[in-house]
Amino acid sequence: MSPLLYYALPALSSYVMLSIFFLRRPRLLHTPWVSAFCLRLGAHRGGSGERLENTMEAMENAMAQKADLLELDCQLTRDGVVVVSHDKNLYRQSGVNRDVGSLDFEELPLYKEELEVYFSPGHFAHGSDRHMVRLEDVFRRFPWTPMSLEVKEQNEELIRKIAGLVRHYERDEITIWASEKSSVMKKCKAANPKMPTAFTISRGFWVLLLYYLGLLPFISIPERFLISFLPTIINRETQGTDHDTTSPQDLLPIFLLWAESAGGCGFQMAYHEEKSDPTPGAARGAGGILVP
Repeated sequence: MSPLLYYALPALSSYVMLSIFFLRRPRLLHTPWVSAFCLRLGAHRGGSGERLENTMEAMENAMAQKADLLELDCQLTRDGVVVVSHDKNLYRQSGVNRDVGSLDFEELPLYKEELEVYFSPGHFAHGSDRHMVRLEDVFRRFPWTPMSLEVKEQNEELIRKIAGLVRHYERDEITIWASEKSSVMKKCKAANPKMPTAFTISRGFWVLLLYYLGLLPFISIPERFLISFLPTIINRETQGTDHDTTSPQDLLPIFLLWAESAGGCGFQMAYHEEKSDPTPGAARGAGGILVP
């Protein structure tokens, strides 16, 4: 045996043993984080599977079905009103080919009479309420309901106003910053650092890398929530409905779940899920699920 291997193998073995030991006992290295709420059932787009997405009627219907979190997207109107809308452009939702930011709040069109459910192609939601709502009205209507607010673009005015509304209604601990982009999340955290954050895409891959390098138990993870798509949804969007569910992209959320279940992360995990999915997120080990 070469001198290098003589020293390297014991050192590597010790590192692997320490990594596994602390991965299963994270509280020896990190102070446990206590969440103000526990996510079990979340309503995607405010409950878009049975009522028109992001309307007050949809949210009230979701709460009646015992949802404990509303997942919402925010946009800013021309006159500076934060509204709940998934799309920047209104064409899919209303048939009007205008951006939210090009209209005042009072000029926003009504939603269409029916909208296709994003996770269930061919299925449509209906409702009597077709009005877009202000985020402030949602806060007033559901003052104690946890919410996840996604910001899709680097709109500093939008971020600043969301942060201000959260402070005004004293919702810092029950309102989650969410964004796919780390550059946007950085501005969100700066605007209101008291709000818990969800993983961005790049941060999710970073945690996965740390897990396989054995470094995860030694790194503090500031994010508190991981919201991921179920493999069936990833498959349909990228490969089609007949694609095998064992591809590498199916395994990403599962790998992250392994990292969480091993105890090294300390965050809550929720899957975006279809109501018709035969293997629900809870059965896959997730702490909660988000349904349309």
